[in-house]
Formats: sequence, C-alpha cells, structure tokens
Amino acid sequence: MDTDDAALWTRVRDGDDAALAALFDRHEARLFRHARRLLTSREDAKDAVTIAFFELWRKRATVRLVDGSPLPWLLNTVAFSARNVERSGRRYAALLDRAPVREEHHPGGYDESGILAALKRLPAKEQSVIVLTVLEGYPERDAAEALGIPVGTVKSRLARAKAKLRDEITSLEASWA
Repeated sequence: MDTDDAALWTRVRDGDDAALAALFDRHEARLFRHARRLLTSREDAKDAVTIAFFELWRKRATVRLVDGSPLPWLLNTVAFSARNVERSGRRYAALLDRAPVREEHHPGGYDESGILAALKRLPAKEQSVIVLTVLEGYPERDAAEALGIPVGTVKSRLARAKAKLRDEITSLEASWA
C-alpha cells in the first residue's frame, strides 16, 4: 500500500482539491506517457489525462483503489479517455470531409501564389512566430510566453523564417521580370 497515495486519497474523498492537485503532480507524468502510447497527438494525450483527473474528482465517492492508490483506476480511465478522444477526432475529421467547400472569390484577382503562399509553406512553428511577431506585432518575449518556448527559440525561428521568406520573395520577384 502506498501511504502517500492513501493519505492524499482520504483528503480527496473529503473534497480537498489541493490533495487532488498533489495526486496530479505525483502521477501526471506516468499517465501522460501511457496516453502518448495510445494517441499520436501530444495535445490529445494531455486531454486524456485531464479528463481522467476530472472523472476522478467527479466520481471520488465510488472510485475503487488498488493497494490504497487510485493509479490503476487512473490508468484505466486514461485508456478509456484516449479512445474517446481518438474517436471524437475521427468523427470530426469525417465531418470536415463531408462539409461542402466554398470557393472564395477575391475581387481584384487575389492570388495566393505570392507572399501568403510562401508564409503557408513555412513549418507551423515558424509560421506561428511570424504571425505573432511580424503580423500581430507582439514583442518576442510575449510571443515566447504565448508559445511556451524560450525567447532565444523565438529569435532563431524568426530569423530562419525571415530568411526563407526573403528567398521566396526574391525568386517571386525574379519571375515577374
């Protein structure tokens, strides 16, 4: 029996949300690794773990412990949540595939073969840095905070993206001549 889990569980059953946070801190990494084995998306794995802890809180009066720990129950619930998240994603993708595609007409001969197309060809991480810093005007520090990455990473991605865009625009201008 894990005495730490047992003590935390007693507090969780009494409605102590700080004890739930302590259980989360204690088991989140293991549950996340389990979810990552079941799901391809990192964000979906995070969602599955979060759902499992919400369910643990919601069903705390009826959760069955194994050797005084809710970990086995959580592992099982993460697996069920992962399947539900995956199933939901498949349904959403199928819905998008069936949705009619509206052709957008841009007055003035809007052509996406230029700068916007070059921006869309950038890797997603570089796109997000360009959008936040160049198009939206956020300082690099704010962009780093929003993206959850160091400021140095923002700077290097920004430099790489600008170089790629510069090369594409140069070749685009050459094709006009």
